[in-house]
Amino acid sequence: MTDSVQIRRALLSVSDKTGLADLGKALAARGVELVSTGGTAKALRDAGLAVKDISELTGFPEMMDGRVKTLHPKVHGGLLAVRDNPEHAAAMAEHGIGAIDLVVVNLYPFEATVAKGADRDEIIENIDIGGPSMVRSAAKNHAYVTIVTDPRDYEGLLAELEAAGGSTTFAFRKLMAARAFAQTAAYDSMISRWFAFTDQGQQFPEMLNLSGRLVTELRYGENPHQSAALYTQAGPHTKGLAQGEQVQGKELSYNNYNDADAAFELAAEFKGQKPAVVIVKHANPCGVGQADTLLEAWEGALACDDVSAFGGIVAVNQTLDGPTAEAICKIFTEVVVAPDADEAARAFFAKKKNLRLLLTGELPEPRRPGLLVKPITGGLLVQSRDNGAIGADNLKVVTDRVPTDRELADCLFAWTVARHVKSNAIVYAKDGVTAGIGAGQMNRRDSARIAALKAAEAAEKYGWEQPRTVGSAVASDAFFPFADGLLAAAEAGATAVIQPGGSIRDDEVIAAANEAGLAMVFTGMRHFRH
Repeated sequence: MTDSVQIRRALLSVSDKTGLADLGKALAARGVELVSTGGTAKALRDAGLAVKDISELTGFPEMMDGRVKTLHPKVHGGLLAVRDNPEHAAAMAEHGIGAIDLVVVNLYPFEATVAKGADRDEIIENIDIGGPSMVRSAAKNHAYVTIVTDPRDYEGLLAELEAAGGSTTFAFRKLMAARAFAQTAAYDSMISRWFAFTDQGQQFPEMLNLSGRLVTELRYGENPHQSAALYTQAGPHTKGLAQGEQVQGKELSYNNYNDADAAFELAAEFKGQKPAVVIVKHANPCGVGQADTLLEAWEGALACDDVSAFGGIVAVNQTLDGPTAEAICKIFTEVVVAPDADEAARAFFAKKKNLRLLLTGELPEPRRPGLLVKPITGGLLVQSRDNGAIGADNLKVVTDRVPTDRELADCLFAWTVARHVKSNAIVYAKDGVTAGIGAGQMNRRDSARIAALKAAEAAEKYGWEQPRTVGSAVASDAFFPFADGLLAAAEAGATAVIQPGGSIRDDEVIAAANEAGLAMVFTGMRHFRH
């Protein structure tokens, strides 16, 4: 093996023709012989370049609708031969196999074919066989062969050839080989996932293949001594924060992304509904409001816990307007996430140079399917997304008193928020805004008390006659195992309760609710969030 390998013959076979003509011209200008297949050869000839068809190289025509064209010893021998091995050299001479120094291949558009909703036969036809075989052969033999699989690497290839006098260095070939194997791995991963999830309808296949593409490295992880990066999934997937446009502000950190995603997912619960604002701190909602205008929704959400809102993340469910942006700018905010923002909103945020404004274009479907993956020591925990839906028709009234229409609306609003609060979760809500949120406590009673305490502090600060927990509905993400948590909510002034039910002490809790004059409904579904 030598460090420098002169590029004399190149094999090009690409589905994505981006930059192909310019690359072909640059190679031809260096005297590189171009060998190609089908549509790639035509595109090169249309650019005025001399091209040798793969059939001329192999002595066999392309056949079986193009399924068989590069699977031939004169191709793979030219790719896999160890150039300084006498036996390999003799075999090449005996069988008339010429060396191939450069392979430029990208694969059939399997992902795009699936994404456009093609039928099964078309999807199967877009599983590339010859392409990955050539990529793997060239990448394995990177001591002698340069492999390029991404049009974004053409510029780097040409710069390498310019710097090395028409050759490539071993360091460059190693780098390209690593990217090539990552490409084929991701490609096979997409295919295996399609077969498992879509074609076979499996939820948890025997082999779970995950792959992603690096978007950017982040400044650090959850803490400064940790490193971090952002990836997007390979294959069809829901678009969200990772595809959003950052209009302004500092680089987003690991914690910014994590918290912004929590806010974004909760804002998506109100997709297509009245204006809604979500404020998140440390991945927990600290205020949520829904009103006739975004500004009113913001004011309601902020009043729930303006102490925690300082340095928080804000997400909204529709285009951000100027008055709301102006109000948000009055407190320190790390990130604002919205589908879009009008010119007035952008102008107000522009005055806050460090505030990150992230525009996503749309909101995801809150009840979409999918898998959640969590690493543990020695393995992965995998579960389906919590996309369970509860509506008014699913509720079971279990108390003597039936909730009023207003109480029922507050119950459902509180329930929507509670599913996004870390367990144990308690959420008080009244008239479309959260009155108090208790998150992440080791028992439900303490969550109820903390939420009530926050509501009392807000009432004192804003000069209200009474906390907004008075006359509110309270949601619990899981059942009350004892009556104490429910009684704490009653003491805070709640008049209606929504909870899953299912405790062995349900009768005791229902009796306590009746004694306190509460209306209570069971959902039959819990929403733990750890």
